Amino acid sequence: MSFSLAGHTAIVTGNSSGLGKEIGLVLGNAGAKVPVNFYNNEQRAQATLAEYEAAGIDTCLIRADASTKEGVDHLYDETERQLGNPDILVPNATCDQPELPIDEYDWEFYQSMVDFFIKSPYLMTIRGMEHMKQQGWGRIINIVSEVYHRSVAPFSAYVAAKGGQIGWTRSMATEFAPLGITVNMVAPGWIPTERHADKSQEDLNGYLSMIPAGRWGVPKDVADAVLYFASDEASFVTGQTLCVNGGITPW
Repeated sequence: MSFSLAGHTAIVTGNSSGLGKEIGLVLGNAGAKVPVNFYNNEQRAQATLAEYEAAGIDTCLIRADASTKEGVDHLYDETERQLGNPDILVPNATCDQPELPIDEYDWEFYQSMVDFFIKSPYLMTIRGMEHMKQQGWGRIINIVSEVYHRSVAPFSAYVAAKGGQIGWTRSMATEFAPLGITVNMVAPGWIPTERHADKSQEDLNGYLSMIPAGRWGVPKDVADAVLYFASDEASFVTGQTLCVNGGITPW
């Protein structure tokens, strides 16, 4: 079976909804064991757990804040206890992302972006790297964003943190390449999910008009890109960014 992940365990943080939910579902359908990680909405997480179980995925429910060391340690401890040692890491969790002029942000908000997009991948890698090194196989797939490539404004806190995440990923790809561990990035465009329910039709129409492919992306478009990077078929690909946005950034 191509793109099989049988025998692997994948942590996808914040995967009770949105893109993360679909990423976990696609990795699980390819054979990986995948916990459902959430922090705030247990009812929604229970529904996702039931969906994963109905699909035949070996899973469990773990409440943990992936932006803190304590949360990451708990997430790993429970994953290891219930599903085995993780060797596919997909830092996906995020918080609110308001688009504001720089003088309407404060440093605390900037710091929250850094915590989710640089600190969390760092903590997850530190916690999981020893097992990946020992087996000579590992996958780290960061969910970045087209906003960095497009220099979107006013959105400086999010764009800056995503830029830092991209730089960190590239450096880690070089560092881990001799160890059989690949580190890559999937950069989605705007793919509407539950968290975008308050967006106006004008905003939706404006973005859709920019997509050369002429259609909206769906979460599975992103999840399939993650599956490729997680697979053995991508074993010679590292440090790369795959933009999933219908051609908005063709460079």
